[in-house]
Amino acid sequence: MLRRKLSSLIATSIFNTCSSKIQSKLCSIGSPISPSPSFATPTNFNVQAQSLRAYSLLSLNDLRDNKGAKKQKTRKGRGIGSGKGKTAGRGHKGQKARGTMKFGFEGGQTPLRRRMPKRGFKNPFSLTFQPVGLGKIAKLINAGKIDSSELITMKTLKDAGAIGKQIRDGVRLMGRGSEHIEWPIHLEVSRVTVRAKGAVETAGGSVRRVYYNNLGFRALLKPEWFEKKGRLLPRAARPPPKQRDKVDSIGRLPAPTKPISFTAEEKEAMSATSV
Repeated sequence: MLRRKLSSLIATSIFNTCSSKIQSKLCSIGSPISPSPSFATPTNFNVQAQSLRAYSLLSLNDLRDNKGAKKQKTRKGRGIGSGKGKTAGRGHKGQKARGTMKFGFEGGQTPLRRRMPKRGFKNPFSLTFQPVGLGKIAKLINAGKIDSSELITMKTLKDAGAIGKQIRDGVRLMGRGSEHIEWPIHLEVSRVTVRAKGAVETAGGSVRRVYYNNLGFRALLKPEWFEKKGRLLPRAARPPPKQRDKVDSIGRLPAPTKPISFTAEEKEAMSATSV
């Protein structure tokens, strides 16, 4: 950058000195002929100086990267003259010179991840349910996205947009907006609150708590996947012992469209749990 500035200053000074000498000679001769416009007018002097300066600054053959901008990659193990020959920067012997080691390995001492104390607890039997309120279901029914005369399953709620796409362990029916339910509806969900169940039954409907495992949820929500793979729909799985008292029946596959009446055993179980 300094070299370019110096070259431009030198070129400008030479041009100014040459032009002043020529102009002085014309004046000493005293010729009646006026000097050429290129030397007479000061504007032409400035234009030519600027063009010469611009040419000296923007020469394509002078374009270079800044020093240190481009650096060649170190080629290890390519001879002593390269500076990284022989052991290629690994030194002599030792574990680091012979190969790689496990991430977090600290030379045999107890690593940091084992020295730190444990905090918290994660229950392997915990379940995650997606909540959906009765008010949202009533709004979708009024919008015509859900048919209240048919059975409302978790697949119906997913297709209508009442819940998200990811259903991990099922759907929990909540009582939010229960005052909007003024007609009988029949639902099949994983869990239901006391308020929501009371509101639905007061309107003349019913709520059934059904159990689906992970494969059952896939068959319920995406039955076309099994048809595409050329497989049959799996049989509905029974709930594990810890969930038998929390469900009313086993989920049906494929997704049902009509509600079924509760059996005597289911009614007894429901009355026992409600008491």
